[in-house]
Amino acid sequence: MNKADVIAGLKAILDESQINLDADDLYEASADRYKKYAKAKKVLDVPVPTAIVYPDSPEEVSQILLFCNENRINVIPRSGQTATEGGLENWKDSAVVLDAKRLNQIIKIDTYNMQATVQAGVQLQVLEDELRKLGYTTGHSPQSKPVAQYGGLTATRSIGQFSTLYGAMEDMLVGLECVFPNGHISRIKNVPRRSGGPDIRHIALGNEGTLCYITEVTVKIFKFYPDNNRFYGYLIDDVDTGIKVLREVVVHGFRPSVARTYSEEDARQHFYHFHKGKCVLIFMAEGPEGIVKATCDAIEAAVDKYKDGVIEQVDSALIEDWFNHLNWSQQDLDDERQGMIDNDRHDGYTTEISADWENITKIYYNVMERIRKEYDRADDLTMLGGHSSHSYINGTNMYFVYNYNINCEPEDELRIYHHPIQRIIVEETLKAGGSMCHHHGIGKYRNEWTKAEHGTAYYMLETLKKAFDPNGIMNFGTIFPEEEGIKYQR
Repeated sequence: MNKADVIAGLKAILDESQINLDADDLYEASADRYKKYAKAKKVLDVPVPTAIVYPDSPEEVSQILLFCNENRINVIPRSGQTATEGGLENWKDSAVVLDAKRLNQIIKIDTYNMQATVQAGVQLQVLEDELRKLGYTTGHSPQSKPVAQYGGLTATRSIGQFSTLYGAMEDMLVGLECVFPNGHISRIKNVPRRSGGPDIRHIALGNEGTLCYITEVTVKIFKFYPDNNRFYGYLIDDVDTGIKVLREVVVHGFRPSVARTYSEEDARQHFYHFHKGKCVLIFMAEGPEGIVKATCDAIEAAVDKYKDGVIEQVDSALIEDWFNHLNWSQQDLDDERQGMIDNDRHDGYTTEISADWENITKIYYNVMERIRKEYDRADDLTMLGGHSSHSYINGTNMYFVYNYNINCEPEDELRIYHHPIQRIIVEETLKAGGSMCHHHGIGKYRNEWTKAEHGTAYYMLETLKKAFDPNGIMNFGTIFPEEEGIKYQR
């Protein structure tokens, strides 16, 4: 269909106020934060979507998807706009951005059954604020908390800063409602657990808009104990020491809400006021008083066990202050963008991976060595480091962070800077049996490694795509490798 016919078809379903054709908004919708430098410089090299639409109900979502499916129109599900791996980027000439902006109602807060039900466009911060008034919390606190929305959080398997205690979206999710390309609306009921076959929540959870559109989510809630928060910070010799302390705490059954270790370089940008050129180890404990006390005792015992690598303890007030200023705001995002324009530099690109305890530090040191030796633009790097921020009984994650000065045309930035670095990180991770994507998802800019990530299990993933989206209209190029999209990826 040509663009005029697409728009006419949408107008037959929606009110004109629900269809956005503004040129500036369409340009912004062409790509997510992944290409923010090229976007800011007004040189995006991807097609502009035909329209952005704002459905008011699951039924309208169903009609939109059915129309797009019948006419082979690419659909880019959007909710919150905080994606970082190109998941919202458009690679098709005919595309509709399906935005959850008007699906913004908190449907029910159920403190007896400890769950809350919201529409996909509800911001995490909005629900959190309402729960805090009642003495509860979502337990979910990614840096994008002030602007992220529940549809996107669920579709990307989001994780937050307090995950070691509360878990990630897969642990918080109770039930959901979603719509498939053929217009079918599915509701997965809210129960604490069941063994009725495979866990079908996971078809929608983490699908990154490639299988269905999430319209409603029910999540667990938790009692909130702010008076019991305890903070710890230490300067340590190296990343290896920090990982060993994290492991000691977690494998003995303790669950601090925050457990992190930072390399020297990464510590410098987060803890500039006290890092002294050293690695930094931090913890936060929260919950009922007895649990907090036991957790604190375990943290102190683990630090003491590896005291040969611990230099000194940091004033807990400094750690608490850092936590209180960690989350993004819309102003932060705007300032970041303007800073890139003014200074021709990129601060804060990340590639996050996960592996078992045995291999995580090997991956970290191998990556550092390869980038410094092999990357031909290493002189442009202004920071290269990493931190571990989400730990489990059998392993942890590593969040590689790299900043650089940009000495190329804006449209070439990712090809020259980001992609070569990310390739080294992914190769070293997969070589050691880890996962190339701990929590930001695959998007469009890791899809070339999707098959290597899943190996023989890729059969299961591609079969889901064939079953639920046989016409391939859902978020073309995300997760699933597409040769047609390579021209935009490089």
